Amino acid sequence: MATKTAVNLNEKLLGIQTNLFVPKEQSNSFGGYNYRSCEDIEKAIKPLLKEYNCTLILFTSIEEIGGRLFVKATASLIDNVPTDDKTGGLNVSAYAEIGESKKGMDQAQLTGAATSYARKYALAGMFLIDNEKDADATNKHETNEKPEKGSQKKEATQAAPDTINDTQIAAIRAELDRTGVSESVIMESVKKKNLGDMTQAEYVQTMKRLNKTSDKEA
Repeated sequence: MATKTAVNLNEKLLGIQTNLFVPKEQSNSFGGYNYRSCEDIEKAIKPLLKEYNCTLILFTSIEEIGGRLFVKATASLIDNVPTDDKTGGLNVSAYAEIGESKKGMDQAQLTGAATSYARKYALAGMFLIDNEKDADATNKHETNEKPEKGSQKKEATQAAPDTINDTQIAAIRAELDRTGVSESVIMESVKKKNLGDMTQAEYVQTMKRLNKTSDKEA
């Protein structure tokens, strides 16, 4: 069993990260790409949690940032084997904005969608799941182009961009404000000029580092 060689929580996390594989079994017909959902990650990780004798707990809360509402999701990995470690587990958080309106969705559905999105990116940050696609099942990739007269409107088929969206930018800035880390430090680390140029993989790694950073001194 893997638990015989993984003697502490950090080693167990490394083992789970190394062995976890989550195929993209969901399909977005509008964007023409496959993606993995929060539920897909939870299903794939359960056997590894049992193997490494760990418990994974997901916490969610609603936070107001700049007058806008966000769901904050925190993934907490806990070692079930009693140790002298007093940290209480390893935690990674992610944010998703609750949209004001979306065709065919009420407020409860909007909150639920943001919760699922935030939980997925918290799990992605914890377990180094990269190459994610934005907006997932609800992204219709609508364009503002008007169809030519006498022609039918064509369905957009381009894939979702790999760069981060406004919600993720707000999440990074919220962490920068909490930790006191300068935005320029982040830009230097990813070799980018603007936060909006960051890729999904860089976002996951950046949030993982920031989540491990202590709060700035008052």
